[in-house]
Amino acid sequence: MPVEKTKTTQRILFVFRSIPLVVRKAIFLTVFFLFYHLGTKNRLIALYNLRRSFPEKDTKEIVRIAKGVYRHFAIVAAEFFDLPYIDKSNIHKWVDVEGLENFQEADAKGKGMLSIVAHFGNWELMTIAGPIYLKPFYIVYRPLDNPVIDNMVEYVRTMQGNFLIPKGGSGKKIAELLKENHLIAILSDQNVAASEGVFVDFFGRPACSGVGLAVMAMRSGAPILPAFMARQKSGKYKLILKPTIEAVCTDNYEADLVVNTQRFTKIVEEVVREYPEQWFWFHQRWKTKPWQKKKM
Repeated sequence: MPVEKTKTTQRILFVFRSIPLVVRKAIFLTVFFLFYHLGTKNRLIALYNLRRSFPEKDTKEIVRIAKGVYRHFAIVAAEFFDLPYIDKSNIHKWVDVEGLENFQEADAKGKGMLSIVAHFGNWELMTIAGPIYLKPFYIVYRPLDNPVIDNMVEYVRTMQGNFLIPKGGSGKKIAELLKENHLIAILSDQNVAASEGVFVDFFGRPACSGVGLAVMAMRSGAPILPAFMARQKSGKYKLILKPTIEAVCTDNYEADLVVNTQRFTKIVEEVVREYPEQWFWFHQRWKTKPWQKKKM
């Protein structure tokens, strides 16, 4: 990042961080409360997605979860400005780790590692905790539309030694990094266009999902490590490292893409079911429809 952009980013982070966290949380909770009530579109998307995903829950419970989603992301936004000040000396105050042995076993294989990551919990905190507890990530990303926010996110994501890989045309680079036993993090829970993905089941509905993770896993043979940063009732986070899985590879490449993407998506669904208030429900995850694939 250019020096001037870095200085501007540091100033913004410093100004917000100078506000005590308890006050910051109160401010963001108020703002997100207003978003919930005044931002009709996103509220209705969240409520609709929750209703379709949890048909067994009544309206009162759906509304409670939806408000909890806004509350959770208000807290995540407030905490963001503390991330640059978290290091080895104080990470224990923020994060506990579950399943460290799963990472260690996969890392010992020397094939590199691909990580299933979702817009869940406090995924930006994972970019701080990951290099401290595990090792630096190579993060596949798409730049955010807002350049100021994008600069802040880039600064925070890389300050502990992570590297960013722009999404698109990164396959060759990732293959080389896996041969060098690096850890690649790929966000795997958003809607993609019909031409870019395959349809798999997600909460009982067909969701068009990117195949990049499946392609790289099938080509490289690298183990896949599901990693999630879940907020606990205490307010502290838990970095959950689930057992690694290996990609299915048969003579039917297209079928394998679907099978593997479904397996990865199922893992995301399982953790979201456990912590329903901590996922990005106002994202139009089911926007692309199966009939759009058939028209191509």
